[in-house]
Amino acid sequence: MTPDEIQQNLITASHMIDMDDIVREGFFTLREVASDATFPLSDEDIILGEKMLQFLHHSQDPVMSEKLGLRGGVGLAANQLGLLKKVIAVLIPNESEFDEEGNEIAPKEAYKMREIMYNAKVISHSVQDAAVEGGEGCLSVDHEVPGYVVRHARVTVEYVNKDGEKKKIRLKDFPAICVQHEIDHTNGIMFYDHINMNDPWEIKDGMLVVK
Repeated sequence: MTPDEIQQNLITASHMIDMDDIVREGFFTLREVASDATFPLSDEDIILGEKMLQFLHHSQDPVMSEKLGLRGGVGLAANQLGLLKKVIAVLIPNESEFDEEGNEIAPKEAYKMREIMYNAKVISHSVQDAAVEGGEGCLSVDHEVPGYVVRHARVTVEYVNKDGEKKKIRLKDFPAICVQHEIDHTNGIMFYDHINMNDPWEIKDGMLVVK
């Protein structure tokens, strides 16, 4: 299918993005730099972003993820759908807390980050590096790649939201890592490109290990 046909299929009202829509390793869009979205956004690009966020909601919902056969995800980039557009969606849930008696307390806000981002880019970052404790995974990679994925511990990101508003946000720890993972996709970079294959679990001086 052409990119236009792929997008039209994805944004059809009755279509819910599932794992069959996500391209895997070896597909050319995973290794190419996406084009900037143009503004004002087309209805098609707005719906695409909303559908991507909907997928993440479904992937984190036990009922919907089982029904649709989804792997859980916190981020998705248009490159992973076979489209070379700088569109990413991020959905990071807040974790529950527990009281002194061990009872679960639901978070006041369901999500730590819930955003559709167009033309997102890192404009500044910390000197300190960080990596997720158990390594990273990817919806476009069907096998584990062990090792620390070394990224910036803190980043400032510029992007445009679906209303055409320019935004600048500062992120740290897991949200920073997640957004860097998705921005990498729009630049044709895979998470394992950041792993030291000679010593995958090397902890560099001062590196923050995020749980």
